[in-house]
Order: sequence, then structure tokens, then C-alpha cells
Amino acid sequence: MATCDVCGKAVSMPYNCRHCGGTHCSEHRLPENHGCSGLHSWNDPSGVFDSGFDDTADASGSKRESLLAKLPIDTGPGGPLAYFRGNVTYAVLALMWLTLLLQWIALAVGGQALHNRLFVLTSWNVEYVWTWVTSIFAHDPGGIFHIVFNSIVIFFFGPMVERYLGSRDFAILFVVSGVLAGFGQIGVATAAGEPSAVLGASGAALAIMGVLTILNPNLKVYFMFFIPMPLWILTLGFAGISLLLVGGGAAGAGGIAHAAHLVGLLIGFAVGEYVKRTRSIRAPNQLQLGGPGGPGGPGGRGPF
Repeated sequence: MATCDVCGKAVSMPYNCRHCGGTHCSEHRLPENHGCSGLHSWNDPSGVFDSGFDDTADASGSKRESLLAKLPIDTGPGGPLAYFRGNVTYAVLALMWLTLLLQWIALAVGGQALHNRLFVLTSWNVEYVWTWVTSIFAHDPGGIFHIVFNSIVIFFFGPMVERYLGSRDFAILFVVSGVLAGFGQIGVATAAGEPSAVLGASGAALAIMGVLTILNPNLKVYFMFFIPMPLWILTLGFAGISLLLVGGGAAGAGGIAHAAHLVGLLIGFAVGEYVKRTRSIRAPNQLQLGGPGGPGGPGGRGPF
């Protein structure tokens, strides 16, 4: 039992002022009610009551708002870009398809040489550092099956993983896993004495799948849209195929970067295990589609 420094009242749950160190009852817990010694610094930006926001921060915020206002596109919550606010998953998908368009333009303007220089991570030109990232968003320009498959995986699994990790960490996971998966493919091929060229978001997509498998292994999914199974079986199938081909010296069999798939999955497993151990999560038993924020936001339910 403690007593209030102002009125002397006995209180079982006292309030301790972090500014002056005093002990107070509920009536005197506010600084202005107990004559807190820190009140004189209320308007001092460096005082004990400073919120951390000063005129400079307000000014910079106003500058950012004025710059956004000058853009020809409505960037507000009701504008055409509102769909991507807080939804990195859909921004990633948009960048993938925009990159495909840029690939077609590069092929038309400068041919295969320009295209490869801009978008393909190769074992013979690893110093082209921009391809470390552009190759993640680029896909086979000769067809759409490659990008469609990756888009399906990211579209259905990405929003759930983004909610578990947060948008910033999800973006980091996507880029970092994509880069490491690309280098993993090149490294395995180089060790086998073969040149290698990599492009596509498969490694990042499998990392997303790996995270979700650890956090929610029994999530019900439909393979090929009609075969029901728990997610862990689908992931185990991908992992098994990749492991067998990489172990058999066919990391690039069929023109598919199987080593990149395996590296992406392993990264996803590691991140998922870390999140599982350090964060409290509530995993649904099926994919959430629809609602605010576009597909994947809170709202109606629908199976994949």
C-alpha cells in the first residue's frame, strides 16, 4: 500500500510519475494536478514532456503532402492508388507486370542483348548490380505462364504473410529472398561448371510459401484449384522435387530454377520459424479474400 504525495491518500495501485518520480493517486496522477517539477519544460522541445515532434517535422510533413498534391494522380485514400496503400503484395504484382511490359519494349528497341543487360541475372555478368533486383520482377518474355504461376502464388499467399510480418518486413523478405535465390541458382550452376541466367519471382514466391507453411501448415488449399490438401503437403511436394533435381545435378532442368526454389523455401522456413518464436499470431484455417484493402484484406472467405 502506498500513499499519494499530494493528499496522503492510501492507494493500492499508485501512479508513479516518470517525470518527477512522485507517487500519486488517480486524482493527482496528471502532471498539472500534482505540481510536477517538469511542467516548466512543457513548451521546451528538449524538455521532459517533448513528444518528439517539432516544427521541423511538421514542415517536412507539409512538404511531403504538397509534393504528393502536385502529382497528376490522386494519391489519397479514394484515388486509384488507394488499392496499394498498406498492400505491398499488390504493389509487387503490379511491378511484375509493369516489368514484363518494359521487357517487351527493351526487346523491341535493343533486342535480346539490351533485355539481358537490364533484366537478367547471369553468372558471367554478376557485376550488373541492377539485375540483382530487376531479375526478381522480370519473367520469361516469350510467354505468360511463368509470370501467371508466380502471380497466383503471390496473390493468394502474399496478403496473409504480409499481415503476419507487416508491409515493411514483407517487402524486405520479397527482395532479399529473391536476390539470394537468384544467387543460389547461379552458385549451384557455377559449381557444376555450367553458365546460368536467372529471372523471375519464383524464389521470392516460394519464400512467401515457406513462411506461411511454418506459421499455418494445415491451411487448406486447392492444388490446381480443385484438389484439396493442407499447405504443408503442397510445400513438401515443391521441396521434394527441387531437392531431387538439385541433388541430381539438374538444378536448371526444364529451364526452371530449381535451386532458386529450394533457397527461397529455406529462407521462408527460417523467417517463419523466427516469427513463430517471437510473435503472437492467430492463423486462420483458410485463405481470406475480399474486404477492405482488396483481396486478402479482412472480409469474406474463399478457398484457394
